[in-house]
Amino acid sequence: MAFAASLADLHTEASCPVCLDYLKDPVTIDCGHNFCRSCIHQCWVDLQDIFPCPVCLQQCSNGSLKRNTQLCNMTDIVKQLPTTRSKRKWQEEKPLCEKHNQTMALFCAKDLELLCPQCRISSNHQDHHLMPIEQAATSHRRKLKSYIEPLRKQVLDAENGLEMAVSKLVELKHKVESQKSELLSEFQQITHFLVKDQEAIQVRLLNEEKDVLKNLIENKIQISDHTCTLKSLLNEITEKCVHADWDLLTGVGSIHKKYELLQNPAVFSYALEREHCSLPPQYFGLQNMISIFQVNLILDPETAHPDLIISEDRKTMMYKMMDPNCPHNLSEFNVYPSALSSEGFDSGRHFWQVEVRGRGDWSLGVCKESFPRNAITLPSPNNGCWQIQLWASKFATCQSVNLSRIGVFLDYELGEVSFYSLNNRSHLYTSTVTSVEKLIPYFSIGPFTNFLSISIVRNE
Repeated sequence: MAFAASLADLHTEASCPVCLDYLKDPVTIDCGHNFCRSCIHQCWVDLQDIFPCPVCLQQCSNGSLKRNTQLCNMTDIVKQLPTTRSKRKWQEEKPLCEKHNQTMALFCAKDLELLCPQCRISSNHQDHHLMPIEQAATSHRRKLKSYIEPLRKQVLDAENGLEMAVSKLVELKHKVESQKSELLSEFQQITHFLVKDQEAIQVRLLNEEKDVLKNLIENKIQISDHTCTLKSLLNEITEKCVHADWDLLTGVGSIHKKYELLQNPAVFSYALEREHCSLPPQYFGLQNMISIFQVNLILDPETAHPDLIISEDRKTMMYKMMDPNCPHNLSEFNVYPSALSSEGFDSGRHFWQVEVRGRGDWSLGVCKESFPRNAITLPSPNNGCWQIQLWASKFATCQSVNLSRIGVFLDYELGEVSFYSLNNRSHLYTSTVTSVEKLIPYFSIGPFTNFLSISIVRNE
């Protein structure tokens, strides 16, 4: 009995763990296990950075193989020895059919099931395509391995989606805090009118934040769970691909089904509702004026003084000293650094906003279409220009301020142009306009100013 057991062990050692047949061109991998060269190649085909041993699943560096000449010679000797394996013993090493107690050597391509020869003639599989398990294993191993790269990409996409979901959480916090800061700035100027409105708006904003935050957190959990599912399926397929044929094919249908039913959760998007403070009664007119009469102006480069730089979008102008010998256009200002809007008005009511950045002298308003552009005298109502001036107006208290926002309202029929400080929502000055011709928005920067810009802006 001991001799028979030893002989059986010797036959086992000379057999390949994958095909269970005698080793053919045996090779040894890093962990010390031996395989047929063709069998281990088949297990590792298409793998790039993961080379697990089919027996112990230890990772083998670079998939290196060492030919085992001594084991090859020993296998040739063992083949000459008498075998003690009975047919029954050989069958016990392979999975047996539960119905017919026979070795399962076939695979049904339609039902994705292992079959024995007796199953082949059963009514359930008579019209189905059957193939040897070796051929089926090769086909399904190739198909399973084709899932690896798409799954890796889906894992990467899911991780990117998760990162995007996290960034949206931060973005949400930033936007909410930004809106809170803006609202608080306005509330501080008119606190005694807005206590109740402030509380109501903050409650709405916080409730909206909670709702969006809840959806974002749920979306984050969905993407995180989906990422775990993808990684789990990827690991399951990777391990499955290195199993023996019958182990690989057992339950392979459920893996296909999992892969085919994968659905990537969409990243939740949101649009935070813009909140505005409710202005007290004396502020309603200005707010309505902005929303109803606001116009979208652009600067006319043809009218700009040579020392002015007009931005590409024609919304901003800055002062920069140019070559005094530079030729002048007859339509441009050549005395004071000024520019006009591309559009003028000969009727109706119109409102526009101007943002002044930096320090220095500036003025803005409206002028007649016939206003002289090469006059040496200062622009004034006498020569057809109505403006608010930093250096002449008692309202111009922002000389030490780096940012000022001014609103200009022209009522052509009433013959008035009014100026408002949008920093504190206050009325600055109203001038009576006496003109029957077209009026054009006017902008000017002082000749001794550095790093000052005037921009036409718009409330969205």
